[in-house]
Amino acid sequence: MLASPEEYYQALLNKDADYEGIFYVGVRSTGIFCRPTCPARKPKFENCEFYPNAQEALLAGYRPCKRCQPLSYPNQESETIRQLVAAVEADPEHHWRNADLRTLHIDPSTARRQFKQRFGMTFIEYARARRLGLAMKQIRSGTTVIDAQLAAGYESGSGFRDAFSRIMGAAPSQADQTKVLHAAWIDTPLGPMIAMGDVEALYLLEFVDRRGLEREVERLRQRHKVGIVPGSNAILSQIEAELSHYFAGDRATFKTPLADLGTPFQQAVWEQLIAIPPGQTRSYAQIAAAIDQPSAVRAVARANGANQLAIIIPCHRVIGSNGDLTGYGGGIARKRWLLEHEQSMA
Repeated sequence: MLASPEEYYQALLNKDADYEGIFYVGVRSTGIFCRPTCPARKPKFENCEFYPNAQEALLAGYRPCKRCQPLSYPNQESETIRQLVAAVEADPEHHWRNADLRTLHIDPSTARRQFKQRFGMTFIEYARARRLGLAMKQIRSGTTVIDAQLAAGYESGSGFRDAFSRIMGAAPSQADQTKVLHAAWIDTPLGPMIAMGDVEALYLLEFVDRRGLEREVERLRQRHKVGIVPGSNAILSQIEAELSHYFAGDRATFKTPLADLGTPFQQAVWEQLIAIPPGQTRSYAQIAAAIDQPSAVRAVARANGANQLAIIIPCHRVIGSNGDLTGYGGGIARKRWLLEHEQSMA
């Protein structure tokens, strides 16, 4: 399963984000080691040494690059984002404006760019979504719609209803029938992941750069009639802690409660995935045989791809019958890393 230096070098030339956290490159001519996506001028192949982690690059005598900062997590939350998220949580009803950002000595365009890159929305949109999530909670607890509207900073009732409906999927008057999922972004050595869940179970865990993630989230919202707002809860805190132990090599199993998702066939496939011991793999044909449907290999592959709980339901442990690392939503490089990581734990 090991990748070749040539593959890593091509990823370096392409600044391929799929390889973030997978390898680090030491440059003999400069004595510096970098991430795959470092914006610096690319070295010649013969001047490169590739390492599976930053520690080995340091032990080899290389010093970290000041531009790509390889000792931090890929696309890690910046200090600006941490400061503003904390400010929103301290006063979630506050109606933020650019002048408020300048008071904190933060450039509005910087906040807009960093939040857009991290969350797919600007800071103002993030704060608005947080206010609307709070409005949902207030309406459910008996607060009138008009009072919740004013607390959220909306003078116009129609504006409040439109914004509420876009995020929650229902009008404020239907708040009692709408479930809310909180969405939290979790930094990992392989890049940030997004986790979504309510107070009872986890609904989604994916790498944020997974292809088609926006469609996945929209299908989740439509299928389960849920609103999705930024924030955290006990379930999301639990999975964040368990992922930390997983990536540290302390454990390869998870106890976070999972939402009852998928069709009966998909659930049968996913139960077989969870049953694969860490450090081992199975083929699609073996999974099909295990659920007593040996001819359903393609359907098993589709169910594998429909999994929205990466790592926890370990679809990365399924490979081709010939041993090839077949498709994985998070990228083949991540799949290889996860398998090697679990083998080292086993």
